[in-house]
Amino acid sequence: MFFILSKILLFVIKPLIWVSILIIWGILTKNQRRKQRLIVTAFAVLFLFSNGFIVGKLTNAYEADYPKEQKFDVGIVLGGFSSLNDRNNKIAFNAAGDRLFQAISLYKNGEIAKILISGGNGNLIDTTAKEANNVVDYLKLIGIPDSAILIETRSRNTIENARYSLTLIDKTNPKAKILVITSAWHIPRAKLIFDKQSKSKIEYYPTNFSGSTEFDLGDYIIPSASALSTWEMLFKEWIGLAVDSFRAQNG
Repeated sequence: MFFILSKILLFVIKPLIWVSILIIWGILTKNQRRKQRLIVTAFAVLFLFSNGFIVGKLTNAYEADYPKEQKFDVGIVLGGFSSLNDRNNKIAFNAAGDRLFQAISLYKNGEIAKILISGGNGNLIDTTAKEANNVVDYLKLIGIPDSAILIETRSRNTIENARYSLTLIDKTNPKAKILVITSAWHIPRAKLIFDKQSKSKIEYYPTNFSGSTEFDLGDYIIPSASALSTWEMLFKEWIGLAVDSFRAQNG
């Protein structure tokens, strides 16, 4: 039930939905003063959540920094960065694909000895395709040996990523030094979850940063569709972080 509710929540937290509701409400209301206030509020909300500078600065402050360079036994790559392209039945990477590419780079540089892909299927209806299986085929295609690959295909969210990945590592190498590789904006939540379930210290490697360190004039005054998407991502993470914090304190 919680899994289904989380999917519904993804629709509710969209700022564009809020703007649409305010505009429709303003159009339908017969009170002229209320109509004006609702329309003005709608455009104010739209400007706020479509402003690239505001969300860029906020996201940059929230995202994690790189850990101290060292060697790890296992790098856990959190799923959600790819899907199966139905047109050619091959893997297709999304905006979070940098998670895997950075893991490959860390492996090639000798900073991680093994790559563990943690990802099942988060689809509510069709759960047959497992993300980790598709990723393994890709890793083999580019020359990563079987001996350097671990997978778990049951997880549907970050909590299950931690549970199943750490259980798998504990069976093969209980004293392994672990590096969790995920999007920079996802690390605060991932850290909360993994640290609670792990018996040893874990380090975290940020990828595909969404925050900005430099801005141009357009970021201050021109509405941005990507800014709206970034806010949706942040709201999702913050709500998840609040829920997971509550679970950690009462679990």
